[in-house]
Amino acid sequence: MVFMLSQFKFVTGNPNKVREAGEILSLALEPVQVEGLFEIQSPDLDVVVRHKARQAYSALQCPVMVEDSGLLFHAWKGLPGALVKWFEETVGCQGMLKMINDFDDRGATAICCFAVYDGQNMKIARGEVNGTLADSIRGGNGFGWDVIFIPEGYKQTYGEMSSKQKNAISHRKRALDELKKVLS
Repeated sequence: MVFMLSQFKFVTGNPNKVREAGEILSLALEPVQVEGLFEIQSPDLDVVVRHKARQAYSALQCPVMVEDSGLLFHAWKGLPGALVKWFEETVGCQGMLKMINDFDDRGATAICCFAVYDGQNMKIARGEVNGTLADSIRGGNGFGWDVIFIPEGYKQTYGEMSSKQKNAISHRKRALDELKKVLS
């Protein structure tokens, strides 16, 4: 069976992710919020999106698409991973940079996972971009930790790039490209 991305309800509470995914896919995506959706806490994005997709399907009883992203610090053996949003909310991007300062390894990997689920079939797509952590917050574009992540081969953080530049190379772009392959 072949699925079209337009068949799935995009369950998310983050309008920035909807905007970005819509721009990358050239689709008008409508976000759907599900009350009471409980996101399990795990540094493993695959575990998080599988759980989220099952819950969203259970609540809506229709095909769903969910997404989660994370930032893995190499010096921290993969943390914060999917827990990065909690780090952002508690210590902020400046705090994360302060905590990594005593480490020699500033390598990081940006990861995005999408899951689509129709009640029987679960498909997962993952996109990754290697890079480094900036020495300071840079840029005002994007959202979240975009201001501290410099993708490999670039001198700018995601936050210094235009949305068009970022969307052409990002972890979300790579995950959505993979999702299109998985669904066709």
